[in-house]
Amino acid sequence: MHPWFIVGATPRVLAHRGLVTTTDAAHGVVENSFAAVAAAHGAGATYVESDCHLTADGTVVLFHDDDLSRVTGDPRPVSDVPIAQLERLMAPLGGLLTLEQALGAFPDTRFNLDVKAEDAAVPVGRLVARHGERVLLTSFSDDRRRIALGAAEAEGRGIRPATSAGTATILRLLAGVSTRSERLVRQALAGVDAVQVPERRRGLRIVSPRLVEAVHRHGVEVHVWTVNDPGDMRRLIGIGVDGVVTDRADLALETLAD
Repeated sequence: MHPWFIVGATPRVLAHRGLVTTTDAAHGVVENSFAAVAAAHGAGATYVESDCHLTADGTVVLFHDDDLSRVTGDPRPVSDVPIAQLERLMAPLGGLLTLEQALGAFPDTRFNLDVKAEDAAVPVGRLVARHGERVLLTSFSDDRRRIALGAAEAEGRGIRPATSAGTATILRLLAGVSTRSERLVRQALAGVDAVQVPERRRGLRIVSPRLVEAVHRHGVEVHVWTVNDPGDMRRLIGIGVDGVVTDRADLALETLAD
């Protein structure tokens, strides 16, 4: 088992973009900010799920969207904004958090990092190379996550980060589960440590006891996003899911503590 999974027992609670409580939101705090990650840490979350983009001057920052409009009101793409300007925009919103800062400021936190931009893949891989034991790299693009993993390995500084499947890999896995082809399932899960999926996608059920059992046979975990209802959390853990990605890490930790 990769060291990313060793800390803490299942079920795992992955704080989705940190934690923004109602009180924090009222004070302007937004997702993926320094304050949001600090709140998740303060609530007792071992795992933080976040996203990586690259600024105009090459700094990897924790930010989900391609542009700043939803979070800051600025319509520019993240890739067009220098780090100093982004810091000023995020200052009243909980503070910008770069990937380098996150790894340094929260040394006990396990990070689940979604590489959102192609040009961020290599810089992300290089930055996490010395922290591979506490980083899981993922992306909807399998090529992008493999580039990031390759960049981390090329640095040769320690343990390779863990990784979860991209979209193409998950589609192959679902085909294998649907046709009961152990060969397809095994091929899809080769080199993968976790499968991180929504319970349903576009009306189609993805997470089922059959999927969980098939993935577990190959020593891989199943994490479901984004789960905020306590009843859903208990139900999913009840069918064998190993972890939930949630906006309410505080509530999930309380709910799944039994």
